[in-house]
Amino acid sequence: MQSENFRGFGIEQIAKAVLKVRLANKVAIITGGSRGIGRATADLFAEEGAIVYVLDISLDDQFESDKIHFIAHDVTDEAAWKNVVEQIVSEAGTIDILFNNAGIVGSYEGIETIEMDDWHRILDINLNGVFLGTRTVLPVMRAAGKGAIVHTSSMWGVVGAIGVAAYTASKGAVRSLSKNVALTYAKDGIRSNSIHPGIIETPLVLAQDKSMTQEIVDKTPIGRLGTAREIAYGALYLASDESSYVTGTELIIDGGHTAL
Repeated sequence: MQSENFRGFGIEQIAKAVLKVRLANKVAIITGGSRGIGRATADLFAEEGAIVYVLDISLDDQFESDKIHFIAHDVTDEAAWKNVVEQIVSEAGTIDILFNNAGIVGSYEGIETIEMDDWHRILDINLNGVFLGTRTVLPVMRAAGKGAIVHTSSMWGVVGAIGVAAYTASKGAVRSLSKNVALTYAKDGIRSNSIHPGIIETPLVLAQDKSMTQEIVDKTPIGRLGTAREIAYGALYLASDESSYVTGTELIIDGGHTAL
């Protein structure tokens, strides 16, 4: 392309046009990014031009891209959130994207049988971690006048499930919290949306009872497990400027399971 075609465009717009990347020079935080959906999203965001900070308790395998930086982090620790956000802003200048992805199933027990310690631990990670991350990053985004926040909920945060009481409660709450953030901060240029994966081929799912997994797959119209990369593409859309008019919504990626 000739240089005349780029007249009137900024550096970021030119980079996107030439490199065909969707997150050129964006700074992204991904929690729970060392494996599964988080790792696939970190890889994809980096491929699309973002500077990615992966926050997780530990790192299973090193990332290949030099655009991905790992920071050991506990999403339930409020003081740690303040420190890590200060570090990232000091290094990268801002935070454009927050992907609240860290979460656990933790227990398959129902309301009458789940231990209170398990209940509190699951909600602490799945819900409080999302709350703390969002609350700590919001001032940075408000100062910039823009930002995209994506939260990993679950298809069971929309329709519920038998058992897994704490997990479904936490994921339903994440869905509602996302809408609250969307309504409250739209005037500040900040968007908030939730993603609701179905049964996805991740270490978390592969470690659970195979018969239970197969039962869910059998009830999924597409008839297979989803891949972490397929969820990552959903996160990419919601994090990118392509979704600039999308906020307060929920993107269900479940192979048609909840359409039944």
